[in-house]
Amino acid sequence: MAQFESRTREDLPKPAGAYAHVVRAGSFVYTAGFGPHDPATGEIPDGVAAQTLATLDNVERALSTHGLSLADVVKSTVHLQNLRRDFPDFNEAYRTRFTDPLPVRTTVGSDLMNILVEIDVVAYAP
Repeated sequence: MAQFESRTREDLPKPAGAYAHVVRAGSFVYTAGFGPHDPATGEIPDGVAAQTLATLDNVERALSTHGLSLADVVKSTVHLQNLRRDFPDFNEAYRTRFTDPLPVRTTVGSDLMNILVEIDVVAYAP
């Protein structure tokens, strides 16, 4: 059985199911898929750009439990409710939060639960 450490944070949106916010396995940290929900109020901002930035704030809070930030991300998976319509605005907002070298990314269209974007990441933590 693999050894890993999972954590759930009070300052993140409550998990919608039976899962941890973030897990460290060896030198890698994996996050759950986060949406744009404000952790304190549950509110969701309007528009894919604002939702992307709010989602990345949640991802970064999760990474911080292991002393990491978005600068440590090596892979992201992005789900967009309206891939064709929202990709340009999503991509522009996403790019403001990552520096070169950019992490690898998979972006897909998904049927999401009343949000426009969900993101999970893998970060390197030597």
